[in-house]
Amino acid sequence: MSFPTLADYEDAAATLAGVISDTPVDRSQHLSQVLGAPVVLKLENLQRTGSFKIRGAVNRLSKLSATERARGVVAASAGNHAQGVALAAHQLGIPATIFMPLGVPVPKLLATRGYGADVVLAGETVETPLLRAAEFSEQTGAVFIHPYDHRDVIIGQGTLGLELWKQVPDLDTVIMGIGGGGLIAGVAGAIKARAAAEGRKVRIIGVQAANSAPYPVSLAAGHPIELETTPTIADGIAVRRPGDVPFEMIRALVDDVVTVTEDDIARALLVLLERAKQVVEPAGAVGVAAILSGKIKPTGTTVSILSGGNIDPLLLQRVVAHGLAASGRYMTLRIPLPDRPGQLSRVSELLAKVGANVIEVLHTRHGQGLQISEVILQLSVETRGEEHRAEVIRTLTAAGFAPSVMPD
Repeated sequence: MSFPTLADYEDAAATLAGVISDTPVDRSQHLSQVLGAPVVLKLENLQRTGSFKIRGAVNRLSKLSATERARGVVAASAGNHAQGVALAAHQLGIPATIFMPLGVPVPKLLATRGYGADVVLAGETVETPLLRAAEFSEQTGAVFIHPYDHRDVIIGQGTLGLELWKQVPDLDTVIMGIGGGGLIAGVAGAIKARAAAEGRKVRIIGVQAANSAPYPVSLAAGHPIELETTPTIADGIAVRRPGDVPFEMIRALVDDVVTVTEDDIARALLVLLERAKQVVEPAGAVGVAAILSGKIKPTGTTVSILSGGNIDPLLLQRVVAHGLAASGRYMTLRIPLPDRPGQLSRVSELLAKVGANVIEVLHTRHGQGLQISEVILQLSVETRGEEHRAEVIRTLTAAGFAPSVMPD
């Protein structure tokens, strides 16, 4: 397989001019201190449609013949790819049909329809929409637009790398999430081509959610391997198998692939909200998660690509709560108490003494396993970090109580 050339990426950038935005970069003082090297955030979450997917979609659709355009396009997606294809098709005057799962977040559904696509809801997961889209393509002749396993899509995503090269002249390392692999293959291809032309070296590091990480195993084996995965909040990069086309590029051009946990991702989202003032979806925050969890070695100016910002508000609410708990700043305690006056007041005094802020209280006599003379006190408490959290538990235990931390 011949890899795309620097000219291919430059041609794609010309095609995308006027359709996409050149998204800004922002230097992060906090993450720079954490890493021990300058950290720059590439704010692709501010891209049109809220993610990088519009780049590959526009480039792919622009290459269609007049006959193919007349037949229309079809895609399957739970969010970002759907919006990218819908807007690209609208810009080029191509009919688009998008199959999405029944449980797709309402903002993504409305946005996709708002770009003019015909949206069909089918199935509980994205596998059903993929099957339906393939059937639709076979029956109608509509061109199936794959989210990552196509050369033109990869070249379109690579235009992000060209932007970075101009925006961050001292670029040393680029970190981003990997799903099927289209983004990192394109960015690695563009940046490595630029670097080679100038006699420089740039590290490219991919990040996968530990719950859905087929790339480390596949790279070790030398070919794509399909894995059983478990659910992850980073659903935008949740894939069972690498794409065939991006895999070959990633194997040749990407320097390392690391994984991060669900807690790592939740903490990263919280840091981005509080320190960078950026709303980012979980899949777009995994690069920051890798920095915060110590998976990245400092070697020079490091860019983390915030690849998307399309997060459902209800999921954001849950993830923020999880991130606070993972950072030691929030916990829910379950405390058995003897059923006599003054116990709740005593617990409150102890919490006030150590400076813990009570957010919510549940005091009940009803519960499995409770004795007639017992009650359960359930407290949601705001703390200042792991040390303060431990101090709260020690203080309650020393006073004769038996607090247990409830799962998030």
